Formats: sequence, structure tokens, C-alpha cells
Amino acid sequence: MRRGREEPGRLRGEPPPRWARIAPAAAMVALVLAQALTPGAELGFFLAGLPPVAAFAYGAGGTAVFAAVVLVLLGLPSLGVGNARSTDLATVAAVGLLSVVIAWVRQRRDAQLVSVRTVAEAAQLAVLPPVPARVGPVHCAALYRAAQRGTLVGGDLYDVRAGPFGVRALVGDVQGHGLEAVATVTALLGAFREAVLDDVGLAGVAARLDRRLLADAAAASEDQAELFATAVLVEFPPGLGVVRMVSCGHPPVLRLRGTAVEEVVVEPGPPLGLGLAGPDPPPVAELAVLPGDQFLLHTDGATEARDSTGHFYPLATRVAVLSRDPAGLVDAVWRDLVSFTHGGPGDDVALLLLSLDGRSARAPGRPLPG
Repeated sequence: MRRGREEPGRLRGEPPPRWARIAPAAAMVALVLAQALTPGAELGFFLAGLPPVAAFAYGAGGTAVFAAVVLVLLGLPSLGVGNARSTDLATVAAVGLLSVVIAWVRQRRDAQLVSVRTVAEAAQLAVLPPVPARVGPVHCAALYRAAQRGTLVGGDLYDVRAGPFGVRALVGDVQGHGLEAVATVTALLGAFREAVLDDVGLAGVAARLDRRLLADAAAASEDQAELFATAVLVEFPPGLGVVRMVSCGHPPVLRLRGTAVEEVVVEPGPPLGLGLAGPDPPPVAELAVLPGDQFLLHTDGATEARDSTGHFYPLATRVAVLSRDPAGLVDAVWRDLVSFTHGGPGDDVALLLLSLDGRSARAPGRPLPG
């Protein structure tokens, strides 16, 4: 599973790029050579600008070395680089000292940023851990991209868990975006993981999630008095070649069968957290799983992404082509989505691809309408 956008290396604690470390030394050599080739020009004082530049690529020690070398080049007339007076050298020395301080402060700040980011990543991965490649008899492939730069978790969620009633999967999209939606994501995932173990049917799982959001909304402040989420629940019951689904106002699941891609028609229930279902459980659809069937669960961050002309991304149409990509369907969809939107969609995107091991049609379920 892959999540998050690629971040600059400095935020991951990596050293500066090689060109940033080479540039100050290369500039020093170039200035010295230029001064030697043009004795009548006074180019040496440009060297005084190198320590501040070095402070952005080197630590305090490396910057101090650059400052010392500049002082030597400017302070020894015999080298033919500069002929600085004492007041000029004092100015250059002050610039060098300030550069060393800047490098020290920057180095400490970078270390703090790396520490904070490491803790934040650990916390976010605890909320939404990677989905394994296989859960029981179900093969899984997942991809998550948060819209808010620098975060691993946003307003979308997914999970796949095995329990006494089979393997169950959840894909959802909660109200809001970014870090403010993480609390709701955490509540839903916790309720889902309990329901996998306790609730006999998918309708009971959906009801538990709905109650969780209703309770959180009742306890929330007035400015967040309403919490809701769309979700789709999928279940592969043990020993049966069927799949069951419940949709709570969520975009339909795509079924890949050979070269054909179609939306799985499920009567949608209301979104979670609105308390609209009342005593009636949401409808559960059941259909047979044939050898080679794959099911792509997704959030509307993919289907509502637009190109520069305002057209929506045609996910179902593109999946039929991208399913042949050797790198895998979910990665291929993301690359195609980035190309379609010229840089990536502005909403969270979650993709979850499921297929059943040992598929069999010996115990077919009720075919879906349509």
C-alpha cells in the first residue's frame, strides 16, 4: 500500500542534494580562477557571499570552514585573490560568523522537523495501517493519497479484516478533509473492527457505524453538531463463492470480469451518521463470485476529479484499459489520474482492489438487479 504525496527529502531527514553541497565550492573555484585570469578586476569580494550560501547546505562546522577559507583568500595578498583591509576583513568575518549561526539554527530546526514528522507519521499509520496483500482468502491491493500535503490520513478510510463471519472490507469518505476529519476516521475504523468480530450481518455492521457517528455528533460542539460519512461494506463469507455488499450513499463498486468492467448495482442506503435508517436495516446485496473476478472499491476523490476542461475522470472506462498494466491496477489508476488532472486531484483518493482466492460458483448468490 502507498499513501501520501512525495515530500522533499529534507522533510524526511535526508541530506541536501549533491548539487547544493557542490555549488558553494564550485563557485569559490570559479571566482578564484576568474580573478587569476583578470588581474585588473576585483572579483575576490564576491567570495564574501559564499558562507551564507553554504549555510543552507552545510552544518555549522562546514560553514565555518568556508568562512575561514574566504578570510584566508581575501587576507593574504600573496595569493592574488584579494587585498582586503582590516575593516573589510572584519566585515567578512562578521558575515561568516552570522552564517555559522544560521547554519546551526537551521540544523536544529531540521532535526526538530524530522522528529515531529516521524511522530506524526507513526500516529497516522496507527490510525490507518497498511492493508496486507492477503487477508484470509482475499487478495488486497490498496492506495491512499491525502489531499492535504504532508499528511498520510485525510477524510477517506479503508480497512480489510478477517473475522468469524468471513473477510470484511470497508471504504468510506467522511465529512470534511485533512486533519480535522481524522477523529471521525478513527471512530469509524474502531467501530468497524469491533463489528467484524461481533456483528453477524453487514446490516448490523452498518448500523454500528451509524450509531458511532450519531453518538460522536451528540457529544461534539455546536459547530460540529453533524458528522456523516458515505461508506461501502463488502463481505466474503467463508466457504461460499459469493460476495455481499452494503452501500451507505457511497459510489458504486466496480467489478472487473475478464475485459468487462461494470458497476455493481446495490440499492443505496442513507449515509452513516444521519440517523435516517430508523429501525429498517440497509439493504444487503449478494452476488456470485466467478474465477478471475476483481472488485474495485473507491472514493469520490477519483470519480469527481476534473481535467482542465472540467470533465470528470472516467474511472470505469479507464479501469478496463489500466487493468492490463503490469505494475498493478491501483498504481496504474493513480498515475492515470495524476496525468488526467495535471498534477493530482484536489480531494483525498482511496482505492481498494479485492479478489477472492479459490473462487467458485458452486454456491451462487442472488444476482444483482440490472
